[in-house]
Amino acid sequence: MTMCYDFLIYIMDAIAMSLQLYFLVKILKKKLLIPFYFLFVVCRVIIGSFLPVSTLMGFMALVFLLTVCGAFVCHADVKSSLLYAALTTEISLLCTDIAQSLTSLAAPFLPAAFHDTTGIAFMLVSQAAALLLTVICYYVVYRYFADYSIAEMQQLFLVFIPILMIFIMSRYVNTMNFDFVYVLGAEEEAFEYLFSYWQLLAMYLLGLASLFCILFFFKKLQQNFRLGTELSLLEQEEHFLNQYVEEAKARYDRTKSFRHDIRNHIAVIKDLLRSGKLEEAVSYMEDLDDMAEKMSFPVSTNNPVVDILAGNKLGIAKSMGVDVDCSLLLPYPCGLRDIDICIVLSNALDNAIQACKSMDAGIEKQIHVSGRVQGDFFMIEIRNSFSGKGVFKEGTGLSNVKKVAEKYDGAMSIEMREKVFILRVLLVIP
Repeated sequence: MTMCYDFLIYIMDAIAMSLQLYFLVKILKKKLLIPFYFLFVVCRVIIGSFLPVSTLMGFMALVFLLTVCGAFVCHADVKSSLLYAALTTEISLLCTDIAQSLTSLAAPFLPAAFHDTTGIAFMLVSQAAALLLTVICYYVVYRYFADYSIAEMQQLFLVFIPILMIFIMSRYVNTMNFDFVYVLGAEEEAFEYLFSYWQLLAMYLLGLASLFCILFFFKKLQQNFRLGTELSLLEQEEHFLNQYVEEAKARYDRTKSFRHDIRNHIAVIKDLLRSGKLEEAVSYMEDLDDMAEKMSFPVSTNNPVVDILAGNKLGIAKSMGVDVDCSLLLPYPCGLRDIDICIVLSNALDNAIQACKSMDAGIEKQIHVSGRVQGDFFMIEIRNSFSGKGVFKEGTGLSNVKKVAEKYDGAMSIEMREKVFILRVLLVIP
């Protein structure tokens, strides 16, 4: 009977280990072949025979094994693998401790001796209850706390220390001497120890609740950070929109005024030609050409909003003596929002202008903007001169560019060649 009981316990432990690895792979958004689960269980049993997981060394060994599975077998981020390995291990231990505390509380009420068939069945039910509680906790974590991006998962690593502290606290509680002595027929003595086990149960439940509270408040913190970032982008969008609307109104007023006076200009040229004043007529037409040039867009991208933005930014650069060139061509309309394209170009060109401005006088400076659409992909490339001094740090402008790229399932890359800074942004057209 004992051998059968031990075999069933080993089977349930193997199931628990496999579920722990499955949850880790699931929350890391990876896939793992079935043979690796078997290999993990074997390694876990070997390690557990020397280092019980209830000890600090055993805990660290199991976390290390899970981290290796996540980082090297599943090719996930090392920090994320380490965090979720510690989290899954701590949840499993706390759920097991809760189930064992409930078993100890219920043991005096068994109708027979603790180690007979009924007792063995009850212990198996306790193991199953621990497994069920662990699965529920895993599901809650996966359902409500696993929707983080790579950058957010890096920040989530901050909760690793509280998880470790909860583990140390729970292991310290486990070392307290609460030996249960139950003598059949001596219920009065047995019930004296129930209060101690109620304390243990309360402590384990408090530890599990603390774990979820940490995750909950971190999630709220991340949500507030996201809202703050989105608010910053919206304020930037509002500023851009107001700027482009005012520019469009000014150009419209100038065009309207020019169209209103065009007949008068034509009449003046006719009179000059009829009077034989060819030089005056040519000079007058040159003035008209200058007026028309001012009303025309210096940049033509096939997108009127981007034309205004690129024209303004490159006009500023040109007035600083920077050699500018723009070969950007956009389909209009397309699935990309105008304001998102403007956020990318505005921040990129502002950085390029600032880089050229900080260069020494007499050095050739240039800004080149290019972009093309190929299939469902749109690539923007901005090349600019820079001094090449100092260490590059990604500021708020490039952070906003990266967020736009992530919004369209794209990517941002940076390359520095001698004294040329190259920014590439890839966007996937919906």
